[in-house]
Amino acid sequence: MSRHRNIRNICYEDEDYQYEDIYGHSVDDDYGTSPSVEQFIYDRSSQQVLSGFIQTNEQIKEEEEELCRGTVQVELSKATAPVEEKVLQIPLKSPSIEFGAPKAPSVISGPVPRPTTAKIVPATPKATIVSGFLVPSATPDKSLSPVSSAETSRSESPTNIPVVPEEKTAEHQTPLKPTKKKDVMSLYEKERSGAKDRLNLVVIGHVDAGKSTMMGHLLYELGEVSQKILHKYETESKKLGKQSFAYAWILDESMEERSRGVTMDVAQSSFETATKNITLLDAPGHKDFIPRMILGAAQADVAVLVVDATKGEFETGFESGGQTQEHALLIRTLGVSQLVVSINKMDTCDWSEERFIDIKKRMATFLKQIGFKEDEIKYIPVSGLSGVNLTRKPAEPCLTSWYKGLTLLEAIDAFRAPERGISKPLRLCVTDVYKGSGSSLNVGGRIESGMIATGDVVQIMPLGESASVKSISVNSVSITTAFAGDPVVVTLTGIDVSKVGMGNVICHSSSLVNVTTRFEARIVLFGIELPVIPGFPFELHYQGHTEPAIFKKLIAQVHKGTGEVLRKKPRVLTKNSSGIIEIEVNRPICIETYGDFRELGRFVCRSSGQTVAAGLVTKVL
Repeated sequence: MSRHRNIRNICYEDEDYQYEDIYGHSVDDDYGTSPSVEQFIYDRSSQQVLSGFIQTNEQIKEEEEELCRGTVQVELSKATAPVEEKVLQIPLKSPSIEFGAPKAPSVISGPVPRPTTAKIVPATPKATIVSGFLVPSATPDKSLSPVSSAETSRSESPTNIPVVPEEKTAEHQTPLKPTKKKDVMSLYEKERSGAKDRLNLVVIGHVDAGKSTMMGHLLYELGEVSQKILHKYETESKKLGKQSFAYAWILDESMEERSRGVTMDVAQSSFETATKNITLLDAPGHKDFIPRMILGAAQADVAVLVVDATKGEFETGFESGGQTQEHALLIRTLGVSQLVVSINKMDTCDWSEERFIDIKKRMATFLKQIGFKEDEIKYIPVSGLSGVNLTRKPAEPCLTSWYKGLTLLEAIDAFRAPERGISKPLRLCVTDVYKGSGSSLNVGGRIESGMIATGDVVQIMPLGESASVKSISVNSVSITTAFAGDPVVVTLTGIDVSKVGMGNVICHSSSLVNVTTRFEARIVLFGIELPVIPGFPFELHYQGHTEPAIFKKLIAQVHKGTGEVLRKKPRVLTKNSSGIIEIEVNRPICIETYGDFRELGRFVCRSSGQTVAAGLVTKVL
């Protein structure tokens, strides 16, 4: 047998060389080997005795040292056995033991002094974990009497492992200290006393109703956009043959939106009225961008619903598969109760009073059916392109002859500020994440409850990652403290961008948000084609976050108005019915019950591009 082959003498042309089949195995060589090679060939037939290579004449020095150390350890264990027994009889969580001077006895040269009884004081000892052991901290108290050095030596190192001080142990270092509790209401009164109320306003409506043009013109008349910028937009839009879109470009900033003439994402801006600071959210109206519209509506306190008064256009948006009804239903589902219906493009019908009354009547009937109160709705005739009745009283005789009501700006200023959960724990829903300067991270969203301040240490759920608040801004204005209702951009440090995403919730460690994959809710089904059965799949839209989910269990069918249980464990739920169901999502999400946090207890269910249900969270499972 030979492991090494004489490869130099192999003739590959004459021989069939197929050693790849037996690679790694010993084979019989059919070739002769030279004498010079034989000396390097391992011969298995001769068994070598390893003991012949070991010399036992001399004592190895290292073994002598090990033997010496072993003798010392044995002697030391014998000398200190009584001390060890006495120390181990004292529980670790019992009153603390006073440790004396760290002077060890001389075990080899002389006798060991008899240990004295340990003095017990009524305090819980501090401990440090070293290599899996819980070791008492050896911090002496000068007011206590000393104990013997033998007992001190054994108590400080019961396992002969050097005790590492707690402040030097890496695994016990806490880089971020939890934020102390603050008097939120007193801070709010101090910071916001005499300031204007903040409102988040979302503008919704069917595509091509003129939402962006109307609000862009309003911003221009309020001085939020300069004449130079508007002139630039007019020139550029004229080159593309879309001169009427100049005001819309104030809000539609992306090239794709401008080229298509359609709002595709939620545009954000701000302006002031006489008594309000308004954060404007211009939502897309096309049916393909309903999820983005839901994102804007979830952050809103009040809304402006824009309809097109042009003959045939209103009917298309309201009845023939348009988004007017769906948008109104979504904002009501998401908690918006105050609404302004802006009847736009009234100049196309010569400011006809009959047309205005007809649209108002049809809208009022529908809005009442979905839960809006009549006294919470205002109807305003406007022209977004010409700017009539936006910020100033109209001068057109055709309009002033029959309309004596508010302008659009006055109607927005008349909105009431909703009640804020300022005294509740912090809940900040993340709707945008992007890299900041250096190693910092910027997250955007609205504070649903509580407050946040610079220097706070916060938790990002559901991952539970900690971060420190470096700075806060509201509408590009830096502030030190933000409260419930504020749309903020928070700069975080000490966390990686991969740890934060849309749908996360920022809170304090003292009161964490619920994280679950199952919860119980009361839902209302809309005009769905197929009935809902257990296992029905859908997309859960919750605070701008979308997650696949299913109706896990149908618990009961209830009355839509009173909530009375009509049937327990129904097999199906049909359209326009209400029920209590159990919902299961694919991944853990941050969610709260409607009773604890009204802002975080609402959600929308969509399937196959249609809104099928809306609901309130009643129990987190």
